[in-house]
Amino acid sequence: MKVHLLYEDQDFDFVAGLPPGHEELIQDLELTTLLQAMAAGDKFLTEVSQQVLLACLRDPEAIRYRQRVLADCLAQPEVIRQMYDIAVGALQDKRHLWGGFGGSYQTASSNLSGAVAHLEAYLVRLRQLRAIADEHAGKFSSDGLRALFATLLRELDDEYFEEVSYHLRQLRFRAGVPVSAELGSDNTGINFVLRAPGDSRRRWAERLGIGPRSSYSFSLPPRDEAGANILSDLTSRGINLVANAAAQSADHIGSYFTMLRAELGFYVGCLNLADRLAAKGVPTAVPEPAKPASLAFSCAGLRDACLELQSPDPVVGNDVVADGKLIVIITGANSGGKSTFLRSVGVAQLMMQCGLFVTAGAYRADVAHRIFTHFIREEDPGMTSGRLDDELSRMSAIADQIEPHCLVLFNESFAGTNESEGSEIGYQVARALLDAQVRVFYVTHRFEFAERFLRDHPRSALFLRAEREPDGRRTYRLAVKEPLPTSFGEDLYYQLGGWLDEDNERLAQDRADSGGALPPGVTDLFSNWYGGGARR
Repeated sequence: MKVHLLYEDQDFDFVAGLPPGHEELIQDLELTTLLQAMAAGDKFLTEVSQQVLLACLRDPEAIRYRQRVLADCLAQPEVIRQMYDIAVGALQDKRHLWGGFGGSYQTASSNLSGAVAHLEAYLVRLRQLRAIADEHAGKFSSDGLRALFATLLRELDDEYFEEVSYHLRQLRFRAGVPVSAELGSDNTGINFVLRAPGDSRRRWAERLGIGPRSSYSFSLPPRDEAGANILSDLTSRGINLVANAAAQSADHIGSYFTMLRAELGFYVGCLNLADRLAAKGVPTAVPEPAKPASLAFSCAGLRDACLELQSPDPVVGNDVVADGKLIVIITGANSGGKSTFLRSVGVAQLMMQCGLFVTAGAYRADVAHRIFTHFIREEDPGMTSGRLDDELSRMSAIADQIEPHCLVLFNESFAGTNESEGSEIGYQVARALLDAQVRVFYVTHRFEFAERFLRDHPRSALFLRAEREPDGRRTYRLAVKEPLPTSFGEDLYYQLGGWLDEDNERLAQDRADSGGALPPGVTDLFSNWYGGGARR
Protein backbone atom coordinates (compact mmCIF):
# COMPACT_ATOMS: atom_id res chain seq x y z
CA MET A 1 0.00 0.00 0.00
CA LYS A 2 1.12 3.53 -0.76
CA VAL A 3 0.29 6.81 1.00
CA HIS A 4 1.07 9.38 -1.73
CA LEU A 5 -0.34 12.43 0.04
CA LEU A 6 2.66 14.64 -0.73
CA TYR A 7 3.42 13.34 -4.22
CA GLU A 8 1.02 11.78 -6.67
CA ASP A 9 3.39 9.11 -7.93
CA GLN A 10 6.19 8.73 -5.38
CA ASP A 11 6.87 8.35 -1.69
CA PHE A 12 8.14 11.13 0.52
CA ASP A 13 11.85 10.72 1.25
CA PHE A 14 11.91 11.62 4.92
CA VAL A 15 15.57 10.68 5.37
CA ALA A 16 16.78 12.99 2.60
CA GLY A 17 19.03 15.78 3.83
CA LEU A 18 18.10 19.44 3.88
CA PRO A 19 19.24 21.54 0.89
CA PRO A 20 22.60 23.32 1.09
CA GLY A 21 22.37 26.76 2.64
CA HIS A 22 19.20 25.99 4.59
CA GLU A 23 20.71 27.50 7.74
CA GLU A 24 20.84 30.96 6.13
CA LEU A 25 17.29 30.60 4.83
CA ILE A 26 15.97 29.67 8.27
CA GLN A 27 17.89 32.46 9.98
CA ASP A 28 17.14 35.25 7.51
CA LEU A 29 13.44 34.48 7.10
CA GLU A 30 12.99 33.63 10.80
CA LEU A 31 11.44 30.31 9.83
CA THR A 32 11.92 28.88 13.31
CA THR A 33 8.81 30.80 14.38
CA LEU A 34 6.78 29.24 11.56
CA LEU A 35 8.08 25.74 12.26
CA GLN A 36 7.32 26.05 15.98
CA ALA A 37 3.74 27.03 15.18
CA MET A 38 3.38 24.02 12.88
CA ALA A 39 4.93 21.60 15.36
CA ALA A 40 3.00 22.75 18.46
CA GLY A 41 5.75 21.29 20.64
CA ASP A 42 6.14 18.02 18.72
CA LYS A 43 9.77 17.39 17.72
CA PHE A 44 8.82 15.02 14.92
CA LEU A 45 6.43 17.57 13.40
CA THR A 46 9.23 20.13 13.50
CA GLU A 47 11.49 17.84 11.50
CA VAL A 48 8.94 16.80 8.90
CA SER A 49 7.59 20.35 8.48
CA GLN A 50 11.09 21.71 8.00
CA GLN A 51 11.98 19.11 5.40
CA VAL A 52 8.80 19.61 3.37
CA LEU A 53 8.94 23.41 3.66
CA LEU A 54 12.52 23.67 2.42
CA ALA A 55 12.18 21.09 -0.38
CA CYS A 56 10.61 23.44 -2.92
CA LEU A 57 8.38 21.82 -5.51
CA ARG A 58 9.15 23.00 -9.05
CA ASP A 59 6.02 21.76 -10.80
CA PRO A 60 2.87 23.90 -10.42
CA GLU A 61 0.69 20.81 -10.85
CA ALA A 62 2.50 19.05 -8.01
CA ILE A 63 1.83 22.10 -5.83
CA ARG A 64 -1.87 22.07 -6.74
CA TYR A 65 -2.01 18.36 -5.90
CA ARG A 66 -0.94 19.18 -2.33
CA GLN A 67 -3.20 22.20 -2.16
CA ARG A 68 -6.21 20.01 -2.88
CA VAL A 69 -5.18 17.52 -0.21
CA LEU A 70 -4.69 20.38 2.26
CA ALA A 71 -8.13 21.77 1.43
CA ASP A 72 -9.62 18.38 2.36
CA CYS A 73 -7.59 18.34 5.58
CA LEU A 74 -8.81 21.81 6.54
CA ALA A 75 -12.39 20.72 5.87
CA GLN A 76 -12.07 17.53 7.98
CA PRO A 77 -9.33 18.24 10.54
CA GLU A 78 -10.53 15.74 13.16
CA VAL A 79 -10.41 12.84 10.71
CA ILE A 80 -6.86 13.73 9.68
CA ARG A 81 -5.74 14.02 13.30
CA GLN A 82 -7.34 10.66 14.13
CA MET A 83 -5.48 8.97 11.28
CA TYR A 84 -2.24 10.61 12.35
CA ASP A 85 -2.74 9.41 15.93
CA ILE A 86 -3.32 5.87 14.66
CA ALA A 87 -0.04 5.96 12.71
CA VAL A 88 1.79 7.34 15.75
CA GLY A 89 0.18 4.71 17.95
CA ALA A 90 1.22 1.90 15.62
CA LEU A 91 4.86 2.93 15.82
CA GLN A 92 4.64 3.37 19.58
CA ASP A 93 3.16 -0.13 19.87
CA LYS A 94 6.20 -1.47 18.08
CA ARG A 95 8.57 0.19 20.54
CA HIS A 96 6.58 -0.95 23.55
CA LEU A 97 6.43 -4.60 22.54
CA TRP A 98 8.92 -6.80 24.35
CA GLY A 99 11.60 -8.25 22.13
CA GLY A 100 11.87 -7.87 18.41
CA PHE A 101 12.85 -9.69 15.28
CA GLY A 102 15.61 -9.74 12.73
CA GLY A 103 18.50 -9.40 15.19
CA SER A 104 21.79 -11.13 14.47
CA TYR A 105 21.79 -12.90 17.87
CA GLN A 106 18.19 -14.09 17.81
CA THR A 107 16.88 -17.53 16.91
CA ALA A 108 14.27 -18.23 14.27
CA SER A 109 11.78 -18.95 17.06
CA SER A 110 12.32 -15.61 18.75
CA ASN A 111 12.21 -13.82 15.40
CA LEU A 112 8.92 -15.50 14.58
CA SER A 113 7.45 -14.72 17.98
CA GLY A 114 8.46 -11.06 17.71
CA ALA A 115 7.15 -10.71 14.17
CA VAL A 116 3.81 -12.26 15.09
CA ALA A 117 3.46 -9.93 18.08
CA HIS A 118 4.11 -6.89 15.89
CA LEU A 119 1.72 -8.11 13.21
CA GLU A 120 -1.01 -8.60 15.80
CA ALA A 121 -0.52 -5.06 17.08
CA TYR A 122 -0.48 -3.66 13.53
CA LEU A 123 -3.68 -5.54 12.74
CA VAL A 124 -5.50 -3.60 15.46
CA ARG A 125 -4.33 -0.30 13.96
CA LEU A 126 -5.25 -1.38 10.45
CA ARG A 127 -8.77 -2.15 11.65
CA GLN A 128 -8.96 1.38 13.06
CA LEU A 129 -7.90 2.84 9.71
CA ARG A 130 -10.47 0.70 7.94
CA ALA A 131 -13.20 1.94 10.31
CA ILE A 132 -12.31 5.57 9.52
CA ALA A 133 -12.35 4.81 5.79
CA ASP A 134 -15.77 3.18 6.11
CA GLU A 135 -17.22 6.20 7.89
CA HIS A 136 -15.52 9.17 6.25
CA ALA A 137 -14.21 8.23 2.77
CA GLY A 138 -17.11 9.95 1.01
CA LYS A 139 -16.28 13.31 2.63
CA PHE A 140 -13.04 13.81 0.69
CA SER A 141 -12.61 15.03 -2.87
CA SER A 142 -8.85 15.43 -3.41
CA ASP A 143 -7.04 12.89 -5.56
CA GLY A 144 -4.58 12.05 -2.80
CA LEU A 145 -7.06 11.30 -0.01
CA ARG A 146 -9.58 9.59 -2.30
CA ALA A 147 -6.83 7.24 -3.50
CA LEU A 148 -5.70 6.60 0.08
CA PHE A 149 -9.18 5.69 1.28
CA ALA A 150 -9.87 3.61 -1.83
CA THR A 151 -6.72 1.60 -1.11
CA LEU A 152 -7.72 1.06 2.51
CA LEU A 153 -11.20 -0.12 1.54
CA ARG A 154 -9.91 -2.39 -1.22
CA GLU A 155 -6.93 -3.94 0.54
CA LEU A 156 -8.28 -4.10 4.09
CA ASP A 157 -11.55 -5.91 3.51
CA ASP A 158 -13.13 -8.40 5.92
CA GLU A 159 -11.62 -11.36 4.10
CA TYR A 160 -8.12 -9.88 4.58
CA PHE A 161 -8.55 -9.51 8.33
CA GLU A 162 -10.02 -13.02 8.70
CA GLU A 163 -7.20 -14.61 6.75
CA VAL A 164 -4.45 -12.70 8.53
CA SER A 165 -5.96 -13.42 11.94
CA TYR A 166 -6.15 -17.13 11.10
CA HIS A 167 -2.51 -17.30 10.01
CA LEU A 168 -1.31 -15.40 13.06
CA ARG A 169 -3.10 -17.87 15.31
CA GLN A 170 -1.48 -20.72 13.44
CA LEU A 171 1.97 -19.13 13.74
CA ARG A 172 1.68 -19.15 17.51
CA PHE A 173 2.10 -22.98 17.34
CA ARG A 174 0.42 -23.41 20.71
CA ALA A 175 0.29 -27.20 20.20
CA GLY A 176 3.94 -27.36 19.20
CA VAL A 177 5.84 -26.91 15.95
CA PRO A 178 5.13 -29.72 13.44
CA VAL A 179 8.23 -30.24 11.32
CA SER A 180 8.99 -33.14 9.02
CA ALA A 181 12.47 -34.14 7.88
CA GLU A 182 14.34 -36.92 6.11
CA LEU A 183 17.59 -38.62 6.85
CA GLY A 184 20.50 -38.00 4.58
CA SER A 185 23.15 -40.50 3.54
CA ASP A 186 25.16 -39.64 6.66
CA ASN A 187 22.08 -39.83 8.89
CA THR A 188 21.84 -36.05 9.22
CA GLY A 189 18.50 -34.31 8.91
CA ILE A 190 17.60 -32.92 5.48
CA ASN A 191 14.55 -31.53 3.75
CA PHE A 192 13.03 -29.89 6.81
CA VAL A 193 9.43 -28.89 6.08
CA LEU A 194 7.12 -26.96 8.37
CA ARG A 195 3.70 -28.58 8.47
CA ALA A 196 0.37 -26.96 9.13
CA PRO A 197 -0.56 -27.35 12.81
CA GLY A 198 -3.74 -29.21 11.88
CA ASP A 199 -1.70 -32.02 10.29
CA SER A 200 -0.08 -32.88 13.61
CA ARG A 201 -3.27 -33.56 15.54
CA ARG A 202 -3.74 -37.17 16.60
CA ARG A 203 -7.06 -38.96 16.38
CA TRP A 204 -9.06 -39.26 19.60
CA ALA A 205 -8.64 -42.99 19.67
CA GLU A 206 -4.89 -42.62 19.39
CA ARG A 207 -4.84 -40.06 22.19
CA LEU A 208 -6.64 -42.65 24.36
CA GLY A 209 -4.10 -45.33 23.43
CA ILE A 210 -6.56 -47.36 21.34
CA GLY A 211 -5.61 -48.66 17.92
CA PRO A 212 -2.46 -48.17 15.79
CA ARG A 213 -0.19 -45.15 16.29
CA SER A 214 0.46 -42.58 13.53
CA SER A 215 3.42 -41.01 15.28
CA TYR A 216 5.86 -41.66 18.09
CA SER A 217 7.20 -39.22 20.63
CA PHE A 218 9.63 -39.01 23.50
CA SER A 219 10.23 -36.56 26.32
CA LEU A 220 13.50 -34.90 27.19
CA PRO A 221 14.75 -35.15 30.74
CA PRO A 222 14.42 -31.78 32.54
CA ARG A 223 18.20 -31.26 32.73
CA ASP A 224 19.11 -32.44 29.24
CA GLU A 225 20.46 -29.08 27.98
CA ALA A 226 22.22 -30.62 25.00
CA GLY A 227 19.04 -32.33 23.89
CA ALA A 228 17.08 -29.12 24.35
CA ASN A 229 19.59 -27.24 22.22
CA ILE A 230 19.41 -29.85 19.49
CA LEU A 231 15.63 -29.79 19.54
CA SER A 232 15.65 -25.98 19.39
CA ASP A 233 17.98 -26.11 16.40
CA LEU A 234 15.69 -28.56 14.61
CA THR A 235 12.72 -26.31 15.32
CA SER A 236 14.57 -23.24 14.04
CA ARG A 237 15.54 -25.01 10.83
CA GLY A 238 11.90 -25.90 10.31
CA ILE A 239 10.44 -22.45 10.89
CA ASN A 240 13.24 -20.34 9.48
CA LEU A 241 11.51 -19.56 6.19
CA VAL A 242 8.18 -18.68 7.76
CA ALA A 243 9.95 -16.58 10.41
CA ASN A 244 11.65 -14.56 7.67
CA ALA A 245 8.38 -14.15 5.79
CA ALA A 246 6.58 -12.95 8.93
CA ALA A 247 9.39 -10.49 9.71
CA GLN A 248 9.25 -9.10 6.18
CA SER A 249 5.49 -8.66 6.45
CA ALA A 250 5.86 -6.83 9.74
CA ASP A 251 8.55 -4.60 8.23
CA HIS A 252 6.30 -3.86 5.25
CA ILE A 253 3.35 -2.81 7.39
CA GLY A 254 5.64 -0.88 9.73
CA SER A 255 7.06 1.03 6.75
CA TYR A 256 3.53 1.91 5.70
CA PHE A 257 2.73 3.37 9.11
CA THR A 258 6.06 5.23 9.11
CA MET A 259 5.24 6.84 5.77
CA LEU A 260 1.65 7.54 6.82
CA ARG A 261 2.88 9.27 9.96
CA ALA A 262 5.40 11.39 8.03
CA GLU A 263 3.07 12.51 5.24
CA LEU A 264 0.07 13.10 7.50
CA GLY A 265 2.44 14.84 9.91
CA PHE A 266 2.99 17.65 7.44
CA TYR A 267 -0.73 18.22 7.08
CA VAL A 268 -1.21 18.11 10.84
CA GLY A 269 1.44 20.84 11.01
CA CYS A 270 -0.59 22.82 8.48
CA LEU A 271 -3.67 22.39 10.66
CA ASN A 272 -1.75 23.61 13.71
CA LEU A 273 -0.58 26.68 11.79
CA ALA A 274 -4.08 27.39 10.49
CA ASP A 275 -5.44 27.26 14.04
CA ARG A 276 -2.81 29.73 15.27
CA LEU A 277 -3.47 32.18 12.46
CA ALA A 278 -7.24 31.86 12.71
CA ALA A 279 -7.11 32.59 16.44
CA LYS A 280 -5.53 35.94 15.60
CA GLY A 281 -7.79 36.62 12.62
CA VAL A 282 -5.00 36.58 10.05
CA PRO A 283 -6.30 36.26 6.47
CA THR A 284 -4.99 33.33 4.44
CA ALA A 285 -5.32 32.44 0.79
CA VAL A 286 -4.51 29.58 -1.55
CA PRO A 287 -1.64 30.86 -3.70
CA GLU A 288 -1.60 30.45 -7.46
CA PRO A 289 1.67 28.95 -8.72
CA ALA A 290 2.74 29.91 -12.22
CA LYS A 291 5.23 28.02 -14.38
CA PRO A 292 8.92 28.88 -13.95
CA ALA A 293 10.30 31.76 -15.99
CA SER A 294 6.86 33.32 -16.43
CA LEU A 295 7.94 36.33 -14.32
CA ALA A 296 4.63 36.35 -12.49
CA PHE A 297 4.36 38.09 -9.14
CA SER A 298 1.39 39.80 -7.58
CA CYS A 299 0.03 39.91 -4.07
CA ALA A 300 -2.77 41.59 -2.15
CA GLY A 301 -2.45 42.16 1.57
CA LEU A 302 0.73 40.10 1.81
CA ARG A 303 1.94 39.75 5.41
CA ASP A 304 4.98 38.17 6.98
CA ALA A 305 3.59 34.97 8.49
CA CYS A 306 6.39 34.77 11.07
CA LEU A 307 5.80 38.35 12.21
CA GLU A 308 2.08 37.64 12.48
CA LEU A 309 2.87 34.74 14.82
CA GLN A 310 5.18 36.88 16.95
CA SER A 311 3.34 40.19 17.11
CA PRO A 312 0.30 40.71 19.36
CA ASP A 313 -0.85 43.50 17.04
CA PRO A 314 -2.13 43.20 13.47
CA VAL A 315 0.51 43.33 10.75
CA VAL A 316 0.11 45.66 7.79
CA GLY A 317 -0.22 43.92 4.43
CA ASN A 318 1.12 45.10 1.08
CA ASP A 319 -0.29 45.07 -2.44
CA VAL A 320 2.31 44.66 -5.18
CA VAL A 321 2.14 43.81 -8.88
CA ALA A 322 5.54 42.97 -10.36
CA ASP A 323 4.57 40.82 -13.35
CA GLY A 324 7.24 40.82 -16.01
CA LYS A 325 9.89 42.38 -13.73
CA LEU A 326 13.15 40.57 -13.15
CA ILE A 327 14.18 42.74 -10.21
CA VAL A 328 12.20 44.53 -7.50
CA ILE A 329 14.16 47.25 -5.69
CA ILE A 330 12.79 48.42 -2.34
CA THR A 331 13.98 51.72 -0.89
CA GLY A 332 12.58 54.35 1.43
CA ALA A 333 12.38 55.38 5.04
CA ASN A 334 14.28 53.53 7.72
CA SER A 335 12.07 51.24 9.84
CA GLY A 336 9.40 51.57 7.16
CA GLY A 337 8.74 47.86 6.58
CA LYS A 338 11.20 47.11 3.77
CA SER A 339 12.86 44.11 5.41
CA THR A 340 9.52 42.86 6.67
CA PHE A 341 8.13 42.87 3.14
CA LEU A 342 11.22 41.08 1.85
CA ARG A 343 10.78 38.34 4.44
CA SER A 344 7.08 38.12 3.62
CA VAL A 345 7.96 37.39 -0.01
CA GLY A 346 10.46 34.69 0.93
CA VAL A 347 8.18 33.01 3.46
CA ALA A 348 5.16 33.15 1.13
CA GLN A 349 7.19 31.66 -1.72
CA LEU A 350 8.33 28.77 0.46
CA MET A 351 4.80 28.21 1.75
CA MET A 352 3.39 28.23 -1.76
CA GLN A 353 5.98 25.80 -3.10
CA CYS A 354 5.36 23.25 -0.37
CA GLY A 355 1.59 23.33 -0.93
CA LEU A 356 0.67 25.56 2.01
CA PHE A 357 -1.65 28.55 2.14
CA VAL A 358 -0.09 32.02 2.47
CA THR A 359 -0.85 34.93 4.79
CA ALA A 360 -2.35 37.25 2.20
CA GLY A 361 -5.60 38.11 0.51
CA ALA A 362 -4.18 36.79 -2.76
CA TYR A 363 -0.78 35.61 -3.98
CA ARG A 364 0.45 34.58 -7.41
CA ALA A 365 4.06 33.93 -8.38
CA ASP A 366 6.12 31.81 -10.70
CA VAL A 367 7.78 28.74 -9.21
CA ALA A 368 11.43 29.22 -8.27
CA HIS A 369 13.85 26.35 -8.64
CA ARG A 370 15.49 27.39 -5.37
CA ILE A 371 15.33 30.33 -2.97
CA PHE A 372 18.39 32.07 -1.56
CA THR A 373 18.82 34.91 0.92
CA HIS A 374 21.70 37.34 1.39
CA PHE A 375 20.91 39.44 4.44
CA ILE A 376 23.01 41.87 6.39
CA ARG A 377 24.70 40.34 9.43
CA GLU A 378 25.61 41.87 12.73
CA GLU A 379 29.36 42.21 13.02
CA ASP A 380 30.93 39.21 14.71
CA PRO A 381 33.86 40.13 16.99
CA GLY A 382 35.28 36.67 16.41
CA MET A 383 35.51 37.04 12.64
CA THR A 384 38.99 36.65 11.20
CA SER A 385 38.10 38.92 8.28
CA GLY A 386 35.99 42.01 7.76
CA ARG A 387 32.27 42.27 7.16
CA LEU A 388 32.66 42.83 3.42
CA ASP A 389 34.77 39.67 3.14
CA ASP A 390 32.02 37.75 4.91
CA GLU A 391 29.35 39.16 2.58
CA LEU A 392 31.39 38.32 -0.51
CA SER A 393 32.08 34.81 0.80
CA ARG A 394 28.37 34.16 1.34
CA MET A 395 27.62 35.53 -2.11
CA SER A 396 30.23 33.21 -3.60
CA ALA A 397 28.57 30.21 -1.90
CA ILE A 398 25.23 31.23 -3.46
CA ALA A 399 26.84 31.63 -6.88
CA ASP A 400 28.16 28.08 -6.67
CA GLN A 401 24.61 26.72 -6.28
CA ILE A 402 22.52 29.14 -8.33
CA GLU A 403 20.80 28.18 -11.57
CA PRO A 404 18.31 29.87 -13.89
CA HIS A 405 14.83 30.55 -12.50
CA CYS A 406 15.97 30.82 -8.89
CA LEU A 407 14.95 33.61 -6.51
CA VAL A 408 17.44 35.65 -4.48
CA LEU A 409 16.45 38.05 -1.69
CA PHE A 410 18.99 40.75 -0.80
CA ASN A 411 18.63 42.80 2.38
CA GLU A 412 21.08 45.71 2.72
CA SER A 413 23.79 43.61 1.12
CA PHE A 414 27.38 44.81 0.69
CA ALA A 415 26.96 47.44 3.39
CA GLY A 416 30.39 46.63 4.80
CA THR A 417 31.98 49.30 2.60
CA ASN A 418 31.28 52.85 1.48
CA GLU A 419 28.41 54.08 -0.71
CA SER A 420 30.27 54.03 -4.01
CA GLU A 421 31.92 50.62 -3.63
CA GLY A 422 28.83 49.00 -2.10
CA SER A 423 26.65 50.30 -4.93
CA GLU A 424 29.06 49.07 -7.59
CA ILE A 425 29.37 45.59 -6.06
CA GLY A 426 25.63 45.29 -5.63
CA TYR A 427 24.97 46.46 -9.18
CA GLN A 428 27.45 44.02 -10.74
CA VAL A 429 26.09 41.09 -8.69
CA ALA A 430 22.47 41.94 -9.50
CA ARG A 431 23.18 42.39 -13.21
CA ALA A 432 24.95 39.02 -13.37
CA LEU A 433 21.98 37.33 -11.73
CA LEU A 434 19.49 38.98 -14.07
CA ASP A 435 21.56 37.92 -17.07
CA ALA A 436 21.37 34.35 -15.73
CA GLN A 437 17.54 34.57 -15.54
CA VAL A 438 17.52 34.73 -11.75
CA ARG A 439 14.83 36.85 -10.15
CA VAL A 440 15.92 39.36 -7.50
CA PHE A 441 14.23 41.28 -4.68
CA TYR A 442 16.65 43.86 -3.32
CA VAL A 443 16.21 46.05 -0.22
CA THR A 444 18.77 48.84 -0.18
CA HIS A 445 19.54 52.29 1.15
CA ARG A 446 22.16 52.79 -1.58
CA PHE A 447 20.66 55.54 -3.73
CA GLU A 448 23.47 55.25 -6.27
CA PHE A 449 22.64 51.55 -6.78
CA ALA A 450 18.89 52.13 -7.15
CA GLU A 451 19.28 55.23 -9.32
CA ARG A 452 21.58 53.37 -11.70
CA PHE A 453 18.96 50.67 -12.29
CA LEU A 454 16.32 53.36 -12.71
CA ARG A 455 18.45 55.06 -15.34
CA ASP A 456 19.81 52.05 -17.23
CA HIS A 457 17.15 49.33 -16.83
CA PRO A 458 13.78 50.93 -16.13
CA ARG A 459 11.76 48.25 -17.95
CA SER A 460 13.17 45.24 -16.11
CA ALA A 461 12.90 46.76 -12.63
CA LEU A 462 10.04 47.70 -10.31
CA PHE A 463 10.79 50.33 -7.66
CA LEU A 464 8.96 50.24 -4.36
CA ARG A 465 9.37 52.84 -1.63
CA ALA A 466 8.44 52.55 2.02
CA GLU A 467 5.92 55.31 2.72
CA ARG A 468 6.48 58.06 5.29
CA GLU A 469 3.99 60.60 6.52
CA PRO A 470 4.99 64.29 6.52
CA ASP A 471 5.36 64.18 10.30
CA GLY A 472 7.76 61.23 10.08
CA ARG A 473 5.31 58.45 10.95
CA ARG A 474 5.64 55.13 9.11
CA THR A 475 2.66 53.44 7.48
CA TYR A 476 4.62 50.21 6.84
CA ARG A 477 3.19 50.13 3.35
CA LEU A 478 5.11 50.10 0.10
CA ALA A 479 4.18 52.16 -2.95
CA VAL A 480 5.46 52.11 -6.52
CA LYS A 481 7.72 55.16 -6.40
CA GLU A 482 11.18 56.09 -7.57
CA PRO A 483 14.00 55.97 -5.02
CA LEU A 484 15.01 59.05 -3.03
CA PRO A 485 18.55 60.05 -2.04
CA THR A 486 17.58 59.83 1.65
CA SER A 487 16.32 57.16 4.02
CA PHE A 488 15.13 59.79 6.52
CA GLY A 489 17.62 58.74 9.14
CA GLU A 490 16.99 62.02 10.96
CA ASP A 491 13.63 60.64 12.05
CA LEU A 492 15.46 58.10 14.15
CA TYR A 493 17.64 60.85 15.58
CA TYR A 494 14.63 62.62 17.00
CA GLN A 495 13.04 59.35 18.11
CA LEU A 496 16.23 58.63 20.05
CA GLY A 497 16.63 62.23 21.12
CA GLY A 498 15.92 61.47 24.76
CA TRP A 499 18.85 59.04 24.77
CA LEU A 500 21.23 61.26 22.85
CA ASP A 501 20.41 64.35 24.86
CA GLU A 502 18.12 64.58 27.85
CA ASP A 503 16.98 68.07 26.92
CA ASN A 504 14.32 67.28 24.27
CA GLU A 505 13.17 70.86 24.14
CA ARG A 506 16.61 72.04 23.08
CA LEU A 507 16.70 69.37 20.38
CA ALA A 508 13.37 70.56 19.03
CA GLN A 509 14.60 74.13 19.08
CA ASP A 510 17.78 73.12 17.25
CA ARG A 511 15.68 71.53 14.52
CA ALA A 512 13.42 74.58 14.27
CA ASP A 513 16.41 76.91 14.06
CA SER A 514 17.90 74.83 11.26
CA GLY A 515 14.68 74.88 9.25
CA GLY A 516 13.91 71.21 9.96
CA ALA A 517 17.38 69.90 9.15
CA LEU A 518 19.57 68.03 11.57
CA PRO A 519 21.91 70.06 13.80
CA PRO A 520 25.48 70.34 12.58
CA GLY A 521 27.51 67.14 12.93
CA VAL A 522 24.53 64.84 13.35
CA THR A 523 24.15 64.37 9.60
CA ASP A 524 27.68 62.96 9.46
CA LEU A 525 26.91 60.73 12.43
CA PHE A 526 23.95 59.07 10.76
CA SER A 527 25.64 58.99 7.38
CA ASN A 528 28.54 57.06 8.85
CA TRP A 529 26.20 54.84 10.87
CA TYR A 530 24.07 53.73 7.93
CA GLY A 531 26.96 53.83 5.53
CA GLY A 532 28.50 51.20 7.80
CA GLY A 533 25.50 48.99 7.33
CA ALA A 534 23.45 49.33 10.54
CA ARG A 535 20.25 47.31 10.24
CA ARG A 536 16.90 49.05 10.22
